[in-house]
Amino acid sequence: MEIYGFGLVGLCMFIGTFLGRSLGVALGISGNVGGVGFAMLLLVAITNYLEGKGRPLHERTQNGIRLLSALYIPIIVAMAARQNVVAAFEGGAVAFLAGGLATIGAMLCIPFITKLTSPKKDKEAA
Repeated sequence: MEIYGFGLVGLCMFIGTFLGRSLGVALGISGNVGGVGFAMLLLVAITNYLEGKGRPLHERTQNGIRLLSALYIPIIVAMAARQNVVAAFEGGAVAFLAGGLATIGAMLCIPFITKLTSPKKDKEAA
């Protein structure tokens, strides 16, 4: 039954990619504009529609969707990171400087955020 979840995600991705490419052509951009977003919205809409009709997805079908989502999100993040690196190389030193400063600044904020959010019990025990 997990294969039904894979098939549903695949169908939504196919339709979302088609819509994203069509939107890209309409806007004069040579690429996919929001195809993954369209696919996710379509998957949510189908799931909500079926639940509204009193026919929610079978548990094993949901497990197939969960498995793909666990694999899919890291892959999309890696693809987006690769595109950002390519854009940074094309953008020159300013892009690297901005990215480096933002990264170092975020890393320097971690100890302060940790101190602000730590429970008081830990402070009293120390």
